[in-house]
Amino acid sequence: DLDKEMQEMDVEEKDAQNDYEKYVQDSADKRAQDSKSIEEKESAKADSEAALGKAELDKKTKFQESYATAMILKDLHLECDWLVGNFEMRKEARVGEIDSLKKAKAILSGADFA
Repeated sequence: DLDKEMQEMDVEEKDAQNDYEKYVQDSADKRAQDSKSIEEKESAKADSEAALGKAELDKKTKFQESYATAMILKDLHLECDWLVGNFEMRKEARVGEIDSLKKAKAILSGADFA
């Protein structure tokens, strides 16, 4: 009877040892998977942060370009408003200049306006 109990205890101890070794191996595998997962996530995070930095720089550059374009359009609009507002006056001045040039040409050609 004692031999039987000893055998049962040996079997239980071997089973317990096998369970423990399996648990340790599973834990080691889990740690390895977790480490790999952390490395992958850190790499993805670094890539995302780099992409974010580039996107922010691109956004800033585009904003500056847009602002510069808006300033050019504003200046052109002001210039155009001035040209439209003074068109008639400039037209009359040009007609006067043309008339004066024709008279000067005629005088140089020997015409007498006296």
